[in-house]
Amino acid sequence: MIDYLHAFILGLVEGITEFLPISSTGHLILAGDALGFSSPISKMFMVVIQLGAILAVCWLYRTKCLDVALHIHKRPQQIFVAKLLVAFFPAAIVGLAFHSVIEEKLFSPLIVAVSLVIGGIAIWVIEKFRPEPVTHTIDDLTFKQAFWIGVAQIFSLIPGTSRSGATIMGGMIAKLDRKAATEFSFFLAIPVMFGATFLDVTKYATTLTAHDIILIAIGFIVSFFSGLVAIKFLVRYVSTHSFISFAIYRIIFGSAMIIYYLI
Repeated sequence: MIDYLHAFILGLVEGITEFLPISSTGHLILAGDALGFSSPISKMFMVVIQLGAILAVCWLYRTKCLDVALHIHKRPQQIFVAKLLVAFFPAAIVGLAFHSVIEEKLFSPLIVAVSLVIGGIAIWVIEKFRPEPVTHTIDDLTFKQAFWIGVAQIFSLIPGTSRSGATIMGGMIAKLDRKAATEFSFFLAIPVMFGATFLDVTKYATTLTAHDIILIAIGFIVSFFSGLVAIKFLVRYVSTHSFISFAIYRIIFGSAMIIYYLI
């Protein structure tokens, strides 16, 4: 039963943190370490349950998703998908090339803690010195902007950096306003997490037990529902606030973790 409780807690952590610029993977690694969640499938678990949060995006933005799926033969929908692919490929290519190295060398609590601090400083600097936004909706996003968001997403391959943080900040540097950058980050997460989940499932599928599948199902479901709450909160929040509060949180929390793991 304790494993099921851990799966529930980690699903909750994932759903809450996936779309906030504070690194869901980083928090999952730290939470898993604190809980002693060291199952052989723990790394796969932490990737697959993120798909639950991504499906929350599909549900909340189902009108847009259905419009793209049902009218993919039309030029506007094709252009939108093309922009997602342009933003998707930079991190996908680097991730495929270094997937094993990243899993083996970078999935450590200390690296996560350091990345939290560095990412927090980066968010603070970008918020203070970002260019004036010229793009206010995701439909007005250019291919050039999509590409630079994709380049920014490469940094999120380092655990603790935050995929949403990297893509949102990349969008703001590329002159998107906060809401447009945030919403594009939501949609970009869909191919990214489906791809990451596919890689891990094919790698570990033959070793999964019934117990493992139950753990993954619990984390998946909890991350979906908590993700719904987090997405609604963030969309409302960015309408009237900057990301400075998240930067402060990252710096304080990351610094505390660095001290903890070094002492």
